[in-house]
Amino acid sequence: MSFIIKGLDGRVFCHLYGLTDNELREKGAIRIHVDEYPCYPDRITLRDIPVGETGILLNHTYLDTDSPYRGSHAIFIWEGQSQRGVYRDTIPEVMQKRMMSLRGFDGRDMLIEATIAQPEEVREHILSLFKNDQVDFILAHNARQGCFSCRIERDLGS
Repeated sequence: MSFIIKGLDGRVFCHLYGLTDNELREKGAIRIHVDEYPCYPDRITLRDIPVGETGILLNHTYLDTDSPYRGSHAIFIWEGQSQRGVYRDTIPEVMQKRMMSLRGFDGRDMLIEATIAQPEEVREHILSLFKNDQVDFILAHNARQGCFSCRIERDLGS
């Protein structure tokens, strides 16, 4: 069984890049000057933002649905990035050092099954969730902070 992990489309956030700190604040966002690594997981590239770079902390709706599971939470994005990370059968950097909450959803955006995975168990738990035919996609969250991390889909092309 094969899977694809996708970061967010950075073009959605381009209107925030280069704004002043005050302009960002008016939009409910904050610029972060990265001084520690790994610390700020970018939801576009699915890498930790390098020291010396800037990130933006903002609220993001990760499941925009009429389902009761509609959800949003704070996320970091790497300022200036537009190309999303796409990982086939590979665990991206932001999931390799963090405990993850993996939540399997069906086509109606209803939660079917969920699990907590230690960093070294993430791949195993993804494959286990996809053994359930009702699970169409998985939403990964950082288990400690609860922040949305990424979406995982079955790789139907393989």
